[in-house]
Amino acid sequence: MSRFLRNWQRQCIQAALQHYTAMPHFFCQATPGAGKTWMAAELARSLLQRRKIDLVLCFAPSCQVVESFRSTFSTVLGRRLDGLIGAIGTACTYQAMEYQEDAFWCLFDEYRVFAVFDEIHHCAGHDPLLSNAWGQQIIQKVQDRATFTLALSGTPWRSDDKGIALARYLAPEGRLICDYRYGLREAIADGVCRSPRIVLVDNHSVKLTEDSQPYGAVRLFPSIAELLSDSPVSYEDILRHPDVLQQMLILGIDKLNELRKIKPDAAALVVATDVEHAQQVASTLESLGENCQVVTNRNVQAQHLINEFRNNDNRWIVAVGMISEGTDIPRLQVCCYLSRIRTELHYRQVLGRVLRRTGKLDDQAWLFALAESTLEGFSQRVADDLPEDLAVVGRALLGTVSLGETESNATVAGHLYHSVEGDSEYLRDPEPDQGASLAPSPTTMSFQVSFSQQYHHQLLAIF
Repeated sequence: MSRFLRNWQRQCIQAALQHYTAMPHFFCQATPGAGKTWMAAELARSLLQRRKIDLVLCFAPSCQVVESFRSTFSTVLGRRLDGLIGAIGTACTYQAMEYQEDAFWCLFDEYRVFAVFDEIHHCAGHDPLLSNAWGQQIIQKVQDRATFTLALSGTPWRSDDKGIALARYLAPEGRLICDYRYGLREAIADGVCRSPRIVLVDNHSVKLTEDSQPYGAVRLFPSIAELLSDSPVSYEDILRHPDVLQQMLILGIDKLNELRKIKPDAAALVVATDVEHAQQVASTLESLGENCQVVTNRNVQAQHLINEFRNNDNRWIVAVGMISEGTDIPRLQVCCYLSRIRTELHYRQVLGRVLRRTGKLDDQAWLFALAESTLEGFSQRVADDLPEDLAVVGRALLGTVSLGETESNATVAGHLYHSVEGDSEYLRDPEPDQGASLAPSPTTMSFQVSFSQQYHHQLLAIF
């Protein structure tokens, strides 16, 4: 086993090797940024050295993560993972599973296959009727045919009522069974992850002028949350408001300037709502004297642009449907969360993009978000690595489950927004709200909103 492994990676590998002597499926929950991919590659190396497997097949939710797997596994194993002659295996997206030929699936019958699934929470269910398309592929073609499987997730729950493929749930309470857990608190203590600082931006004097009212009635609100709860203004309206956008980006710029005095290549990420919004963000950054790179999932060169940004010292990258999960850019230390998506799963995955630590001096991660009630609740819960009310299967639907089975019908408390999932999930933002798309959603504005200079910043230092 490599001497360069972190303690948690070494412990997880040992636990998995012991687990595989009795059971073929191993579930690892490790906080985003902890190094799950490297651990998985080292586990594959250990299994190959012990002559327990012949091939390694990896599956992930996006092309970006697939490329990361190919690179890491090739480095650790000293063998290619591109599926060509002489390779030790291959990697593909969950979406591509449906289009694999029969010869691919025959590998599970002809060889001892180690199957690795990254961010397994995207694959739902344990039977065809209660699964999404990706989960069905795993259930029908992998679950009972792979010699060993490794399921990985930093956020092992879903935003619908389905359980996770290959997961096991403890009866009768229906709690997810993790064969190994490595939480954010432990990762920070070990110097593996940065300590997150979440800044919630609010305004104490918001003026709303409703054109539809006689004489243009004016109302004042003491906070953004009050505005959203008692007016026709939507959260997305605020995200696009020039004053709010500028305020959020100025905070990010100031923090990035501070961090770059310590770490000169530190960078910042803006998670935008759609392509039009990303261009608005880019224009605002440019007006503030900043250059930025824009990457969207409409751009065929997105992966190339991300790779360039990973290795240069540019300051800002603005993303739509990219870099929200699994993408490794360790120099990111600041994030402005300007996505309309408000699910805890997506929020935590975005936070994970700035948690990966690279040295002794970069011990802080900063995330700026609006003080909207849902996001504020998520922020308060970040210290809870595996929220008990999320990673639970609904009791009424559970029935009797043995420890060797997977379960479906996970009910999720705490999510205010139902997510839409399917094969094209990563053609859009992961975990989008209903009706979310990359195109702007024009609204007929019958009101005007103005913000005072009385912005208020609430800092949540999680650890």
